[in-house]
Amino acid sequence: MVDLALYLALGVALGTVGGLFGIGGGLIAIPVLGVFFGLDQQIAQGTALVMVVPNVMLALWRYHQRNRIELRHALPLGVMGFSFAWLGSIWAVGIDADVMRVGFIVFLLALASYNLLRMFTHNAPPSAQMRYSWPWLGVLGAASGSMGGLFGVGGAVVATPVLTSIFGTSQVVAQGLSLALALPSTSVTLVTYAWHHEVDWLIGVPLAVGGLLSISWGVKVAHAMPERMLRGLFCGFLAVCAVMLTFKV
Repeated sequence: MVDLALYLALGVALGTVGGLFGIGGGLIAIPVLGVFFGLDQQIAQGTALVMVVPNVMLALWRYHQRNRIELRHALPLGVMGFSFAWLGSIWAVGIDADVMRVGFIVFLLALASYNLLRMFTHNAPPSAQMRYSWPWLGVLGAASGSMGGLFGVGGAVVATPVLTSIFGTSQVVAQGLSLALALPSTSVTLVTYAWHHEVDWLIGVPLAVGGLLSISWGVKVAHAMPERMLRGLFCGFLAVCAVMLTFKV
């Protein structure tokens, strides 16, 4: 019972973070499961996905309610993300766990550096009209899906900064579209990891329940927060995740 309560509480915290940043909570769940629960990298990624998939589903609905997500933009992201996430996840389950962990750390640091650089460079103000559509959204979906399938994070962390910096969307619109990309890609990645027995369901299910209880609150906070502050917190969040995993190497 103590373990169950711990997993539920952790799920509540991760769900809040997932709703705040539009990522489903997987990025922080993976280092937590690896560092504090001793799970190998692939099992940590697969177990985190049990929580991420329903969290992403609920967060996507909440974002759509507050800021309507355009199907013509979400569809190419989702279709290409699904296809390439499947390929990335097949590759991921065959990689050595230690090599995968180091790759994940590099991935997080690169994302944090890119987001930090954007905070100190001049960017055009967000536009109501997206600068690029198909086929560039499909290219973004393919790249994000590949990274999401490989590292079990759904691709939202890749797509969100690209959508704001290159495609010209606001942060909350980018996070909503990224969730539309993440839902199909995390689903197929979870199936692949589960098929290869890289999921601890006894941990993942209570994490998912806890996350569903709190993710709506995280989405609400995201929409009330200033854009620059939200981006700054996202950078710090990525850096903390990388530092946590470094202690596991």
